[in-house]
Amino acid sequence: MKKQLKDITQFDISPLAKAGVHLLNMQDEIREEHDISKPHRDHHFLLMLATSGTFKINIDFREVSFADPTLVCVFPEQVHHIIEVQKPAGWILSFDPALMEEDVKQSFESKFQGPIPMLQDSEFYLSIVSLLRLIENSQKAAVDKYSKRIFHSLLTAFVNLIASHLIFSSAVESTNRSRSIMIKDTFYQLLKLHYKTWKQPAQYASALSISVAHLNDTVKALTCSPVSLHIQQASILEAKRQLYFTDKSVKEIGYELGYDEPVYFGKLFKKITSLSPLAFRQQFRD
Repeated sequence: MKKQLKDITQFDISPLAKAGVHLLNMQDEIREEHDISKPHRDHHFLLMLATSGTFKINIDFREVSFADPTLVCVFPEQVHHIIEVQKPAGWILSFDPALMEEDVKQSFESKFQGPIPMLQDSEFYLSIVSLLRLIENSQKAAVDKYSKRIFHSLLTAFVNLIASHLIFSSAVESTNRSRSIMIKDTFYQLLKLHYKTWKQPAQYASALSISVAHLNDTVKALTCSPVSLHIQQASILEAKRQLYFTDKSVKEIGYELGYDEPVYFGKLFKKITSLSPLAFRQQFRD
């Protein structure tokens, strides 16, 4: 009998982690603690700097391929797996989300929208490599209260350097546009936290202390989609994950995502994807 998949597999950080941080050099002999070729989630952040080699990865139904030096972030909730890797070189850094300051986490969530290609002679790339080498050397040292502080300080420097690069890269000249981007970014942060329970634009506008019209106009101007569509898409993305990676019924998934009426949930799913939930499951998995 086929084993029922009731939840998406989610893994903890490696037991080899020290103080909530683990760095893997891709050129070392890799002994995988779980099958990374199968779709899964992690409870931790994963940052990968590929210095050479070819990579093909799937992150939340999006296939990402690259061969040049590239920085990739996989967030704790994202379903991902390796499709193909050839001659990899670089590092994979895993760390507990609690070790990241909230403002840095917000910068990652709002601005780290995909792989970041890098130039090998750029100051940013050289700084990233230097910090990873320092983290790698620190990981080999005996663990005491001072080495833990060094370890966490290096991690803080690493993620703050990336956050600074993200902010600099997305800097805009217009103050009004900057204010609009701040509203959009904060809306995205709230959406990630509350999409299962907050289904109305008014709930997000209230949390932002602005009118619904202002929120909708701002988000639509920057993304070409109204707030209501973003709310629906967040739920449908998680529904796709559950349909693809688990054997939960459509009704179970709808309830889990805050939709008490299975018929409405089915119609909404088809509106967003052009497929019914069962048709999606059959087409992309069965």
